[in-house]
Amino acid sequence: MNEFDFLEEQGVAEGLIQAAADYRKEYGVSEEAKHRLMKPSLPFYGKETLEMGMAAILEGENLLLAGPKATGKNVLAENLAYIFGRPVYNVSFHVNTNSGDLIGTDTFEDNQVKLRKGSIYQCAQEGGFGILDEINMAKNDAVSVLHATLDYRRSIDVPGYDKIDLHPAARFIGTMNYGYAGTKELNEALVSRFLVIDMPAQNEETLGFIFHRMFPDAKKEAVEQFIGVFMDLQQKSMNSEISTKPLDLRGLLAAMKIVRTGLSPWQAVRMGIVNKTFDVFEKEIVEDVVRTRIPLSWTWEDVYGR
Repeated sequence: MNEFDFLEEQGVAEGLIQAAADYRKEYGVSEEAKHRLMKPSLPFYGKETLEMGMAAILEGENLLLAGPKATGKNVLAENLAYIFGRPVYNVSFHVNTNSGDLIGTDTFEDNQVKLRKGSIYQCAQEGGFGILDEINMAKNDAVSVLHATLDYRRSIDVPGYDKIDLHPAARFIGTMNYGYAGTKELNEALVSRFLVIDMPAQNEETLGFIFHRMFPDAKKEAVEQFIGVFMDLQQKSMNSEISTKPLDLRGLLAAMKIVRTGLSPWQAVRMGIVNKTFDVFEKEIVEDVVRTRIPLSWTWEDVYGR
């Protein structure tokens, strides 16, 4: 298997796949940054979304992935870095993230003041893909650093040091959830520096790809029920019957994994999904949904048995 198998499997345009392969050949990775190359634990499935993301990156654009929880924003960002063979630099924005965290701060080393490079500085130098997680939580101080970095200037002024130009392979991928506590509207100047992908909700087809690829030894009927749990919860969340807390695809996949140890599927799903909510009434609703799909009588043999 090669790194593009999951793209070919979905019918992603051959021209984009070839262009990604050429991109890898054109831009190497330094020895210092090779430890940042990563293979995603989960392949992204969604032909149109992948094609939009790949096309934008090939044309030198930055991406903003917007959408609710469990739509695969971070998974897509990691997959794009893997497709193009670039080192990954993660920046998780929060209320205390400032410009020094992104560019760097002074440090005393060998009896002299030196710059301890921040993640954005390193990404710019090494031609990495910077994943700007929860960018709509960034303070104005941090956002100001991104303006020059993300627009046509593609440069960073480091106060007290020098201006650095971005490596031609460097790209930035922002992610944002709607309505999370502490988030705010992004200003127009920042949004204009991205191409925006509105991430679609998961459907049975994309979930089927994920589950069958990750659990090829699982029974088809069991996989359908696990997928059904997620789809039912997603519908209830969209109808505002429950919050997004139990809508956790990572948790559901983790539950499938631990069933292999012999744990009952019901107990596994309780750990991965039901217990993610701490509201008593919401937990009852989630339990009812799970029980209709995952019987209490199920054992690991009902999921993985021959």
